[in-house]
Amino acid sequence: MPKLTSQLDPQSPTFGANAAAMQAQVDLFRSIEAQVEDAAESMRDRYEKRGYLMPRDRLNLLLDPGAPFLELGALAGYKMYDDKDGTGAGAGCIAGIGYVSRTRALVIVDNFAVKGGTISPVGLRKKLRLQEIALENKLPVITLAQSGGANLAYAADIFVEGGRAFANQARMSAAGLPQITVVHGSATAGGAYQPGLSDYIIMVKQQATTYLAGPPLLKAATGEIATDEDLGGAEMHTQISGVGDYLAQDDADGIRIAREIMASLSWDAPAGAADKVSPPAYPPEDLLGIVPVDAKQPYDCREIIARIADGSEFLDFKPDYDTQTICGHIRIEGHVCGVIANNGPITAPGAAKGGQFIQLCEQAGIPILFLHNITGFLVGTDPERNGIIKHGAKMIQAVANARVPKISINVGGSYGAGNYAMCGRGFDPRFLFSWPNSRTAVMGGAQAGMVLRIVTEAKMAKAGAIDDAKLAAMEAQTREMMDRQTTALASTARLEDDGLIDPRDTRRVLAYVLDICREADTRALRENSFGIARF
Repeated sequence: MPKLTSQLDPQSPTFGANAAAMQAQVDLFRSIEAQVEDAAESMRDRYEKRGYLMPRDRLNLLLDPGAPFLELGALAGYKMYDDKDGTGAGAGCIAGIGYVSRTRALVIVDNFAVKGGTISPVGLRKKLRLQEIALENKLPVITLAQSGGANLAYAADIFVEGGRAFANQARMSAAGLPQITVVHGSATAGGAYQPGLSDYIIMVKQQATTYLAGPPLLKAATGEIATDEDLGGAEMHTQISGVGDYLAQDDADGIRIAREIMASLSWDAPAGAADKVSPPAYPPEDLLGIVPVDAKQPYDCREIIARIADGSEFLDFKPDYDTQTICGHIRIEGHVCGVIANNGPITAPGAAKGGQFIQLCEQAGIPILFLHNITGFLVGTDPERNGIIKHGAKMIQAVANARVPKISINVGGSYGAGNYAMCGRGFDPRFLFSWPNSRTAVMGGAQAGMVLRIVTEAKMAKAGAIDDAKLAAMEAQTREMMDRQTTALASTARLEDDGLIDPRDTRRVLAYVLDICREADTRALRENSFGIARF
């Protein structure tokens, strides 16, 4: 290829004049950028006393040290609308493309320290452009949110077009682009939908609030008096409403969680294995003694997870929102994996949590491991009034329709519709194995015997004669039959699983089948219109 030969003379007066003029223009826009930073810095003492990290400090903490960061729209809105002194350049946010946990992502940080981070019409246009960039370039989006919301002086110019930002969020999620938001401060009314439409929501304790109407508007509209925390605080949303997924202790902790989520998605190689693998911190021998002999005795399924996960590391999803259905991210021999396990029956909130987590794994292409120890769905008047059927159906819909590899291991019991929600045989997991202590049945033998006795006794009462001896014999016979037919040996004999495994081999088996699934999903087959026949 021919090489260009330059005729430029850097020592000429013309070159010097051109360079000086250009440098003056560079100095001008750099001085505007510095002016914005100076305006933010002037507020540092005020915000640090409240426990806030400054916007640029948040950005630096989020980004990988030393990795490139391309800032976008840094001077958007300069001296537009009510920006008389030019400090509103940036239009309320700092944004760009950088690396977070070695993954390239679009990052948006609300610049609350300058004019409250309020959004003018050009600020809206900037965010719409950022969403367009994310969609076109298939970038995950991380938002560090703390804004005064829309500038009401320009509400008429923002309101209608503002809906496009929310529509874009919904479309980005459907397109498979994960959106992670850390709520550092207040998110009110329309601003509440930005985190609400994100796929992962982290809320900072005693700082973050999100609600459709704040306490003043609530009092004016309905007469109800409520505090910020009761109405939309981080603890309420992570423990009761389920709006928040992770509770952070402070700004830095929220950013740490965002980085861990980004790492857990393994965005660049969703099904691959990492180069460096840390073994679990606890020996596999422990797996022999975790599950109680008495099935009625509770235990924490995290004890099992700690002995199969790399480094015993587990990113707990919605840990404060229903404590009986456990969801989270792990790695097994380097393979990224979602895990769903049971610390009790599936409640309405637990089913919603499980269904949401399955959809997140589906979006990111992450295989799901189901560790069965489930008595079924919670029953009773309160569960029915809370919609246990409809919420359970959501989880079952998610299990049935998720296309990522699903692997089930029955570590205890798998009873009733809980078997379905936890991806039992009828829901076609790629692989299903059982520990030798496990049972699979519509219900326990004792419960089946008691149910049959109650029904039969009612019939006898209507007929006018109750035979207690006959009832006792029938109950015992039913219990014995059910207990005999639902052992792990009986189930594996009927091919209801793919085999029994020694609990100590669980990690090794899982690593092997996860690698099989990864290879299957990346292999392209050469299909043809006929099967091979002999001629």
